[in-house]
Amino acid sequence: MLPIHYANNQPNDVGLSKVAALIAAERKKETHVIVIDNGDLIQGTPLAYHHARLNNEPMDPMVLGLNYLDYDAAVIGNHEFNYGLRVLHKAVQESKFPWLCANIVDAESGEPFLGKPYLIKELTDGVRIGILGLTTPYIPNWENPDHIEGLRFEDAVESAKKWVKVLKEHEQVDAVVVSYHGGFERHLTTGEPTEPLTGENQGFQLCMEVEGIDVLLTGHQHRSIAGVEINGVVIVQPGTAGVTLGKVELEFSKLDGKWRIDAKKSELLSVAAVEADQKLIELVSDYEAKTQEWLDQPIGKLSGDMLVKDPMQIRLKDNALIEFINRVQMELSGAVISNTALFDNVSPGFPSDITMRDIVSNYIYPNTLKVIRISGQDIKDALEQSAEYFELIAVGEVQVSSKFRDPKPSHYNYDMWEGITYKLNISRPIGMRVVQLEYEGKPMDLEASYDVVMNNYRAAGGGNYAMFQDKPVIKDIPTDVAELLAGYIMERGTIEANVNENWEVIWD
Repeated sequence: MLPIHYANNQPNDVGLSKVAALIAAERKKETHVIVIDNGDLIQGTPLAYHHARLNNEPMDPMVLGLNYLDYDAAVIGNHEFNYGLRVLHKAVQESKFPWLCANIVDAESGEPFLGKPYLIKELTDGVRIGILGLTTPYIPNWENPDHIEGLRFEDAVESAKKWVKVLKEHEQVDAVVVSYHGGFERHLTTGEPTEPLTGENQGFQLCMEVEGIDVLLTGHQHRSIAGVEINGVVIVQPGTAGVTLGKVELEFSKLDGKWRIDAKKSELLSVAAVEADQKLIELVSDYEAKTQEWLDQPIGKLSGDMLVKDPMQIRLKDNALIEFINRVQMELSGAVISNTALFDNVSPGFPSDITMRDIVSNYIYPNTLKVIRISGQDIKDALEQSAEYFELIAVGEVQVSSKFRDPKPSHYNYDMWEGITYKLNISRPIGMRVVQLEYEGKPMDLEASYDVVMNNYRAAGGGNYAMFQDKPVIKDIPTDVAELLAGYIMERGTIEANVNENWEVIWD
């Protein structure tokens, strides 16, 4: 919403308040402008978290922003479910615009769970634009089952085939716009797979297999894509956090009484150096003040060093920050083994005086914890998966591998473990990098079962950790990890930075 970094309140060239100014400029230039939010609206910042978890009575601040900007529609994203269906339905009810989702349906009736699969916008000169909403159906692989109870997630491509036909034949639209909260599973020009074809992203398949789509709006992967067509479908994806506004321009002419598209193009409009909409900032100022007050609450003190000075070094050798998070997870769950990640490269770590701001700046997702029962082989396979995070370049220098850089940085998919002793040699071939794996001082029994605590995203196999999918859940802790960490520190008053050096990454 606001152009700031919540970790330190420094200026940041992002946010809806800046996007607002770009929308206003477009509306001044053009007679016909349709504005759509493509999903992941109500989760993602301390402002959103504070509203959802601590002050949910007022209108959702992000919905307030979209209402103020007269959005035409929004599409459900996977993070819309993070706070449960009650919070989601409340936000939907507060919206002046419809939320579109064709392929998430009521499990009993089979009808789209929010009622509207599509929207028809008829312009003043009679042009009919059909807008179909689709969402990645991979959500059950990440989300807390309680948050999606009673819903069925259908394949986006099959759903598009059904509803695009309705738009073309029944609604007689002149253009079909598919707003899809999902990304691209294949290289945009070669068509080669760029990730495991799980169905999480089906953008390329939508363009190739669904007849009648003119425009495909995408998201989810946080990529910046414009000026590209796939099989005649113009596509756009505008990054993340309101860094750009995706714009698609269609030109029509009338021939034999029917409108046809003569030209179409997509581009990205950057918010850099754009003046934020002050009225919008004022509208959310009360929410923001409460959020800032909450963020500045003292939690406790730290003895020692848990600051992140170099994210790569954090991921190469056991360190106090990751060990602390793992130890809290183990203590609160009773599990003897734990894993966690350094979610991004801007995590600051903990200073000596810890506030709530420090907690949410480091643990940025509303994850909960699960203890699952897995085999020693599963643990080894997971370590091999994490070991693919690294690649060696000239003179033994280590960098993040392209698999974890493209199409978007996914640092959160590299895990570090406590409760086992291990060593990864990244000069060895992929799949053969675990050179030491011990439990209680002995080589880990790959056939034995172990109870491991991890966040719910990973426990469901998120991040291509298929070895964790469908494993027995021994314990489910439904409280957000950020709250667990804060409570743990408050209870003790002072925490200590400890490192037992149970793991490291090496190369010859």
